[in-house]
Amino acid sequence: MNRLRPDAEDARFLRRVVLLILIGAVAVALYRALNLLILAFGSMLGATVIHALADIYGRRLRVPERARVPAGMVTVLASVGFLVWLFGYQFGSQVNALVLALPGLLSDLAAWMSHSPVGARIVEAVEAAFAGSRIAQDIGGLVQGSGELLLNCILLLAGAMFFAADPGIYRRGALLLVPRSKRDAFADALDDTAETLRLWLRAQIILMTSMGVLIGLGLWISGVPSAAALGLLAGLSEFIPYVGPTAAMIPALGLGATQGTGPLIGALVTYAVVRLLQTNFITPFVQARVIAIPPAITLFAIIAIGMVFGLFGLFFSAALLVVIFTLIRSLYLRETLGEDV
Repeated sequence: MNRLRPDAEDARFLRRVVLLILIGAVAVALYRALNLLILAFGSMLGATVIHALADIYGRRLRVPERARVPAGMVTVLASVGFLVWLFGYQFGSQVNALVLALPGLLSDLAAWMSHSPVGARIVEAVEAAFAGSRIAQDIGGLVQGSGELLLNCILLLAGAMFFAADPGIYRRGALLLVPRSKRDAFADALDDTAETLRLWLRAQIILMTSMGVLIGLGLWISGVPSAAALGLLAGLSEFIPYVGPTAAMIPALGLGATQGTGPLIGALVTYAVVRLLQTNFITPFVQARVIAIPPAITLFAIIAIGMVFGLFGLFFSAALLVVIFTLIRSLYLRETLGEDV
């Protein structure tokens, strides 16, 4: 007997209700796992770096194929260890002085701006926007303890090793989720994205190196303390276009101001000249050979990604924007609309 069995119309309605519940559950799960998702993306980015190094070892040094990926892994781990040593030991005193002076410098800057009505409004707006953002919450959590940061870094490195060890299995798994008739287009899009991301990383290394060297030399000539640490910080901040270098400039100006008017003016001139060279000559020359995203889109997309994913999302926002831009170009413009791009 099936007297309680729903008719066709009720069954269709129940299926839709269950489907909506599943979609809602997946959306909630993704929202709760935003930090994990951005760490997974960072691991994929690390795996891309490892394979790029493996290709260099194969082309330039003729390393056997089986040893290329392990050599890339060792190089990445050695680079991370070198940065830790550089910040912890070589520039340890400079970094500590910078960290200790930063809150007071920001307070002095806010007090100076508050002397004018417009400056006071800007300070209030920045404080209000920062207080309620995910980035502020993440920074607050990191200030309370470094355990979360350390755990995330370990997860990122471990994930990068796993992705780099056998990337084909993840690629095949992703393509299995796509209908057979569409797999070739998605496979080409994935290959396009991987190659573009690899070239973008190479360009970023060039830009970060030039930025760090020029800023460090300029601040050293200007007499700003902790010039080496500030130059290294400026180079690393170039990984987050526009937002990163602007944030890295604030402690340099503050430390310059503690030494007098001359170092402060020298720091201002250094950042102005380097930013002029970087924006008008170095960056266009390097990135024109990889991918050209309009500056306004880059700026607002980076801020939006940081607001959604928090502090770690801000670190990987530029790379995520490159991936989104490439997928739109490959799947929508080329495959859907038929544009010759």
